[in-house]
Amino acid sequence: MILVTGATGFVGKAVIQRLLAEDESRRVAVAVRRGGQQWPERVLPRVTGNLEPSTDWSVALGGASAVVHCAARVHVMSDTATNPLAEFRRVNVQGTLNLARQAATAGVQRFIFLSSIKVNGEATPAPHPCPLPGARGKERENFSADDVPAPEDPYGISKMEAEAGLRQIAAQTGMAVVIIRPPLVYGPGVKANFAALMRATQRGWLLPLGAVHNQRSLVALDNLVDLIATCLTHPAAANQTFLVSDGEDVSTTELLRRMGKAMGRPARLLPVPTGLLKLAATIVGRRDMAQRLYGSLQVDIEKTRRLLDWTPPLSLDEGLRKAAKGYGHEAGL
Repeated sequence: MILVTGATGFVGKAVIQRLLAEDESRRVAVAVRRGGQQWPERVLPRVTGNLEPSTDWSVALGGASAVVHCAARVHVMSDTATNPLAEFRRVNVQGTLNLARQAATAGVQRFIFLSSIKVNGEATPAPHPCPLPGARGKERENFSADDVPAPEDPYGISKMEAEAGLRQIAAQTGMAVVIIRPPLVYGPGVKANFAALMRATQRGWLLPLGAVHNQRSLVALDNLVDLIATCLTHPAAANQTFLVSDGEDVSTTELLRRMGKAMGRPARLLPVPTGLLKLAATIVGRRDMAQRLYGSLQVDIEKTRRLLDWTPPLSLDEGLRKAAKGYGHEAGL
C-alpha cells in the first residue's frame, strides 16, 4: 500500500488517480486533515490533522510500503506570517522529517519527496549566442540535479533543509529517499498565475508580452505524476535527486501563442520591450511576479532521462491542450 500526503491538492489528487489506474488491485491510503470527504472505493482516508512536527502518523503508515509526500506549506506571493522562514521550517522541514522518521520506523521502503526547483535558485541566465562567428561554447546554463543549492526565499530554503534532513534519515535507517524538484506545474485545475494567463487569453485581453525572449521550463501535471510513479519502483531512483520538465523550453511569448492555439483563441500580444515591463513592475511593487513572466528558468533533465530511461509522456502542446480542456470544463465553456 502507498500513503499519499497532500491528497486533496493539485498534484496529490493526480497521483492518486494514477496509482489507482495502473493497478486495479492497489489500495491507496491518503492522509487528510479531517474526515467527511468522499473518496473512491480503493482509497483509504487516514485522519492525521495538519503536517506538524508532532503529528502522529502511526495509523496512516500502517501497512504502507511507500510514501508520496506532496503536502507542504506552499509558496505564497504575499505571506502574512510574522516570521515566514520559521513557519516554513516548522511545517516543511520539521513536519516532513517527523513523518520520514516515523515512516522508516514503520518499515516504509521508499519515500518520495516532492521538493521544488527553488532549491536550485530563482532564475538561470537568458540564452545568448556565442560572441564570435563560428565560435563554439556553452550557450545557456541550466539548473541540474547536482548543482550546489542556492535558494533565495523562505520556501526554497525550507525545501533545501528538508532534503538535507531526508538524506540523513536515509543514511541512518536504510529507507530509500527520492527527491523530485519540479518547476512550474500546469494541467487541468491549475491555479495562480498560469490560470490567470489562460483566463486572459480566453477573454481576448491584450497582454504586453509579445516581445519576451526568455526561456522557461515547465512540466505538465501528467508528466510529473508519471515520474513519481516511475520513482516508486525503479531501482535506480533510490536516494537520488531528479529534475523534471516537459523537455522543451519556451519563452513567455511563445507559451502564450501556443496556449491560445490550445484554447482556440489566439493570444493578443503587444510587443512591449522587457525593460519597460521591468520598470513598470518595480514601480507597482510586483517585481517578483513579473520575474516569472520575463525571467529565464531552465532545467536539465538529462540525469532523469539517463538513470530512469524516462521520457516525458506528453509534449508541451499536449499538456497545454489538457490544461485548456480542464479550464474550459471549470469555466463552463
